Amino acid sequence: MVHLKLLFVAVIWGFSWPAGRILAQDIPPISAAWIRYVIAMSCFLIYLKMTDNWRTPTRLEWKIIVYIGFFSTFVYQALFMYGMKFTAAGDASLMITFNPIFTALLAILFLNEKMSWRLATGLICGLSGVIIIFLHSPNTDIPFDERMKGDLMIAGAALAWALSSILQKKAMTSAATDSETPLSPLHLTVWASLIGLLILTPWAAYESFIHGIPQPSVDGWLAILFLAIMSTVISYVWFADGIVTLGAGKTALYVYLVAPFGILGGWVLLDEKLGWSLVASFILIFIGVMLAQYKPKIYLVG
Repeated sequence: MVHLKLLFVAVIWGFSWPAGRILAQDIPPISAAWIRYVIAMSCFLIYLKMTDNWRTPTRLEWKIIVYIGFFSTFVYQALFMYGMKFTAAGDASLMITFNPIFTALLAILFLNEKMSWRLATGLICGLSGVIIIFLHSPNTDIPFDERMKGDLMIAGAALAWALSSILQKKAMTSAATDSETPLSPLHLTVWASLIGLLILTPWAAYESFIHGIPQPSVDGWLAILFLAIMSTVISYVWFADGIVTLGAGKTALYVYLVAPFGILGGWVLLDEKLGWSLVASFILIFIGVMLAQYKPKIYLVG
C-alpha cells in the first residue's frame, strides 16, 4: 500500500508542473503561491488535530524551521511560480531533477562529505542534460529567451530545495538541545510551510495593491486546489509516511518518476511537444543523479 501511495505521489508531483504553468499564466505568481499555501496550511493544521499528531516546535527548533521555510517554501515557490510563467512544464520537470546533485554538492560544503569521481562524473552528466534542455527543447513555440529565463529560475528553485534538504537532514537526525526527539518529516513540512506562508504574505499583499485582488479563472482555481490539496498536503503526508516506513533512500527513488509524468502532463494538458531532447536530457540527468548519490556498501568479513 505504501508503494502504491508513493507511485500516486510521483504522478501528482509530475502533473503539478502543468498545473503550475496554468496558474502562473492566470494570476500574479506570488499571489498564486500565497493562496495555495493558505489552503494547504488550513488542511495541514486540521490533519494534525484530527490525527492527534500535534507537536509545537521548541524555541531552538523554530530557529532551523525558519531557515527551512525560507528556502523550501518562500524561495522555492517564488522561483517555481515565476519559472512556470516562462518555461514549459516538461522542461521544468526535468530541470528540477538536478536537485539531488545540488544536494550532494552542498553536502561537501556543509556536511563535510568528500568530492568523489562519481560525483564529478554525475555533475558532468547532469549538466549535459540541462544544456540539452536549454538549447534543444522541443517546445520552440515558447521564445528561447523566455524558456532560458524560466529554466534558470527552476534551476534556482532546485538549489533552494537542496539547501532546505541539507537543513532538514540535520533537523531530522539530531534533536535540538531543548527537545527530546528530532522533528518528524511531517512536522518539519507543516511548520516550515507556515513560516514560508508568513514570508510570502507581504509580497502577495504588494501584488494585490499593484494588480488588484487576484481573480483566478475556473482553470486557475482547479490548479490552485490541485497544488494545495493534492500536491502539497496529501503528497507530503504520504511521502512522509514513506520515509518513516521504507526509509529515506527507498522513498526518494519514487521522485525520479516525477519528470516523466511532468512531461506526460505537459503533453496531455498543455499540448506541449515531445522530442528526443527530452529523452536524452532525462537519461543524462538520471545517470548523473545515480552517480552523485551512489554510496558503496562496505562489508565486514570475519
